[in-house]
Amino acid sequence: MQGHLSLDVVAGADDRRHALCNDVRAGLSGHPKQIPPAWFYDEAGSLLFEEITRLPEYYPTRAERSILACRATDIASAARADTLVEIGSGTSEKTRLLLDAMAAAGTLERIVVFDISRDVLVDAGKGLAGRYNVDVHAVVGDFCHHLASVPRGGRRLWAFLGGTIGNLLPLERAELLAAFRTQMEPGDHLLLGTDLVKDEDRLVAAYDDAAGVTAEFNRNVLAVLNRELGASFDPSLFDHRALWNAREAWIEMHLRSRLAHKVVVADLDLTVCLEEGEEILTEISAKFTAEQVSDELVAAGFVPLDTWRDANGDFQLTLAAPSVLPRRMGQ
Repeated sequence: MQGHLSLDVVAGADDRRHALCNDVRAGLSGHPKQIPPAWFYDEAGSLLFEEITRLPEYYPTRAERSILACRATDIASAARADTLVEIGSGTSEKTRLLLDAMAAAGTLERIVVFDISRDVLVDAGKGLAGRYNVDVHAVVGDFCHHLASVPRGGRRLWAFLGGTIGNLLPLERAELLAAFRTQMEPGDHLLLGTDLVKDEDRLVAAYDDAAGVTAEFNRNVLAVLNRELGASFDPSLFDHRALWNAREAWIEMHLRSRLAHKVVVADLDLTVCLEEGEEILTEISAKFTAEQVSDELVAAGFVPLDTWRDANGDFQLTLAAPSVLPRRMGQ
């Protein structure tokens, strides 16, 4: 059977620009100032992040991949899914370990990839269709708003990997997990990747590497605003700063202004006044305990079924099933 790629675009270029304008206007007008991490990932940012994942200090990608390499067969057997739904799929590199296990078990019938980047999604989808000879359904959307666009049918394993859940605030995490539950049907499962709390020095080093790649990645978001919104940021006037917020149990990434100056965002008719030492928050990355992961899943209407960790205990994958499924409109 020859695999076929189909594409649904539920968040187009106009939607993306509208979201960017709203985020930047609100984030740079407030106190403290912030820019959401979704805007890191232009072409340059995506390449820099790929470089980050290969750095010796940055353990999460290696740790999660090692779990999948060792446990993909166990996960596939427990979920008994015929459809893999990857949310925030990117290049789907790690997920191929799961897909290989599903294909080897003879259960894989369909792949759904969901991401905000159309070009990356199409390239990955074509590769998956050719590799596995099954239909691939690609959905271009924002997982915080468009999960209802994920096609139904079959026994679906929803994969939300990479520790991406940690980029959301607690209320946002609760809302997203509840949205997953709402869209899931009997027989579906959720595979959630979470980075675990560990030594502060290791955590900070993972987001402030000696080679300065993460610093370059952080400052690149200013280049994105310059190009897409006519902003006048000089990235060289900002220092990268990563710190561990023990009270909230998350890493924070900031851009700290080296001097007092003004930045004009022409497309928004916005002037941003920055003081010397003032910081722009660009990312949080929450770290979890096993108990916290379980509690948040249960609160969202899931039953945790099994967990797997890497050899060092740095990262965790949790398989969960929906408990009481909410009634949908019309039911």
